[in-house]
Amino acid sequence: MAKYRKKPAIKTTKADDAERKKYLIWSVAIPLSILMAFALLYYKTDFSYTLKSWIFPEESPGTHTASEHEKRNRELIDKHKDYVYGIDISQYQGDVSWTDISTIYDQVAIDFIFIRATMGEKAKDNRFVANWKGAESRTKLRGAYHYFRPNENSIRQARNFISVVKLKPGDLPPVLDIEERPRKQSMDSLKVGLKRWLNEVEGHYGIQPILYSGDSYFTDFLEKEFSDYILWIANYNFWMNKPRKHWDFWQFSERGDVRGINGDVDLNMFKGNIEALEELTIPY
Repeated sequence: MAKYRKKPAIKTTKADDAERKKYLIWSVAIPLSILMAFALLYYKTDFSYTLKSWIFPEESPGTHTASEHEKRNRELIDKHKDYVYGIDISQYQGDVSWTDISTIYDQVAIDFIFIRATMGEKAKDNRFVANWKGAESRTKLRGAYHYFRPNENSIRQARNFISVVKLKPGDLPPVLDIEERPRKQSMDSLKVGLKRWLNEVEGHYGIQPILYSGDSYFTDFLEKEFSDYILWIANYNFWMNKPRKHWDFWQFSERGDVRGINGDVDLNMFKGNIEALEELTIPY
């Protein structure tokens, strides 16, 4: 048997080393950096409105034309004729012509309207007073909501809402709108703040508030601790054609059309008839 001879080492040049480094950068370092950026984005924002819309662009509202939105919205309304429909508005809708407010797409009655009242500890929607008064004469039911700012004190936010909104029997329960991730605290700390707001407001009005959030935000962060609240979910994805079991309200579009409002308006359905919706209101 011939004696085994060790193969000579392959010599590499500086050019080879540079090429190897370039390969590692493009095949390992850059993809890893992108994954880390996506992970950071996940924890800093509501996943349903950012990363998902990039991975599944057909789910992003901005990828469809106005006519496509109208077609989809009309089809959803037609498919769920047994439900009742409403809108939600804020100062961004500008000066609403309340005498013209009646139907969505001149097709289905507007049975409820949610109106933004306050934001954070001190801010107030500058159209709330006019909108609150206007809605009273143009729809069966009205409700007010507070936009929660995670990095501001929850009790002061609750008192801001209470100081502005005077609910009466027959009005819908107050609504807490939570969409942002906190920057200066953990999610567990945020949940404590949300509970404090909800308890403070419930104690004042004598009725449990409604919780509004993005679909993925609620599922990822809130579902375990807040599943006993009436839930109002925002989900605009075109593949979604019916509300899920745990939703009570579904904000299914941000691109609706209502006579009396210039520009787009959010559209909502309540999973039930008008009698069921009236049962949720502040009792007489």
